[in-house]
Amino acid sequence: MEKIGLGSAKRFETRYGRTLKLRLAAIETEQRKRQQCPYCRKLKVRRQSVGIYQCHSCDKKFTGPAYSLTPILIQEHKSQVEKKEQLEE
Repeated sequence: MEKIGLGSAKRFETRYGRTLKLRLAAIETEQRKRQQCPYCRKLKVRRQSVGIYQCHSCDKKFTGPAYSLTPILIQEHKSQVEKKEQLEE
């Protein structure tokens, strides 16, 4: 069985309960990892503050969701697939 770590949520020690700390650890891990740039498609985007991201490759600064750009990229991909399917018909 794989053990789930608390990561940065260990700073709360015995306060707030394990479930809340696990949720917080998952969110913080997601927001701190590098994201894919919607302009140049490289994994060089870092979160600057809430909803503000900057790509260190193409030097673009843009807005997005609070924690992660993943939902935007999934939505873009789905719309591109739908457009491609419509063109094929």
